[in-house]
Amino acid sequence: MLRILVIGGGIGGTAAALALRKAGFDVVVHEAHPDSAEDLGAFLTLASNGMRALAQIDATDAVTAIGFPLRSLRLLDATGTEVASGPLGEADDPSLRFRCLRRGDLNSALQKEASRRGIEVRHGARLVSVEEGPDAVTARFADGGHATGDLLIGADGLNSTVRRTIAPGIAPVYAAQRVFYGYTRDARPPGEPEQITMVRGSRAAFGYTVSPDGETYWFARVADEPLSAEELERGAALREPLVSLLREDTGPAADIVAATSDDVLVTNATEIPTGTPWRSARTLLIGDAAHAASPATGQGASMALEDAVVLAKSLRDTPDTATGLSLYEALRRPRVEHNIAVSGSISRGNGGGGSSGGVPRPREEDLGRLLDWNTAVVA
Repeated sequence: MLRILVIGGGIGGTAAALALRKAGFDVVVHEAHPDSAEDLGAFLTLASNGMRALAQIDATDAVTAIGFPLRSLRLLDATGTEVASGPLGEADDPSLRFRCLRRGDLNSALQKEASRRGIEVRHGARLVSVEEGPDAVTARFADGGHATGDLLIGADGLNSTVRRTIAPGIAPVYAAQRVFYGYTRDARPPGEPEQITMVRGSRAAFGYTVSPDGETYWFARVADEPLSAEELERGAALREPLVSLLREDTGPAADIVAATSDDVLVTNATEIPTGTPWRSARTLLIGDAAHAASPATGQGASMALEDAVVLAKSLRDTPDTATGLSLYEALRRPRVEHNIAVSGSISRGNGGGGSSGGVPRPREEDLGRLLDWNTAVVA
């Protein structure tokens, strides 16, 4: 039985462990954080494609027990006028509806599901190096421990240690926007239940939704120079300048941010350059470690969940590891690099539909077959 080491117990890594275990492999997750609460403050949306991937690894119930569904979207212009509205994703299927949740809650739910299925998740295991040999790969950790397996999956995020082994010198690049996140119970913005509202502002892209218990989740994407590490630590100090910028428009965005009394989270939008190497003989990158995109398309978590399913199926359906990894890369690279290009185009243009910059668009009709657990990835 193939023994697989997964480095990173976030969304992509834990989902990969669930998928690989379902495919019959021996898998252990090594997570640097001492518990499952990393990035508890940030929130995300899982799109219908991400929810479909979760269904294939029997994790729907674990995830729909947290967060709340989103069934419709409406678009406002800078004056607050509604210019478009409609259903969101596969809204008619409860298991495939978009879902809004906190990243830390999703991490915790997936890790609990992994433990329930007998998958070991080792916390506090911070990777320092990877050593590949002809017959095995060894991960060495900061506490002096090590683990050896047949294959190592690097799901250790944007600043991946595993990536430095495969592609030294490759680092995330700034995608032209600062991204703010926050929550408030003191705003009463317009909108229907289970709806996300997007505001195409004059100088910012803004979005918000209201949870069933009345808490408004919001984000803003603002084109500007990247923030320093010190500035990123002081997100609350950037709230008033953000409110002032949003006041240039007459929609609901400024009032929502002004009503936010808790800390405002802020990050620099970044992406991994397309064409970055993903693998060596016994090591593979997935998720943000391989193909992080700016958050403009909102597909980061869903793409990582797709990775998990396609990887497990590729290894399951091919005669050896090398063939499986080659097949996985051939199936995944066009889709995720198209997403990087489109999302980056939106970030750099601060709105609009985005351009792929010449990166070909994969056939959407192929996705259902690729994710369907009972359909082989090769004919």
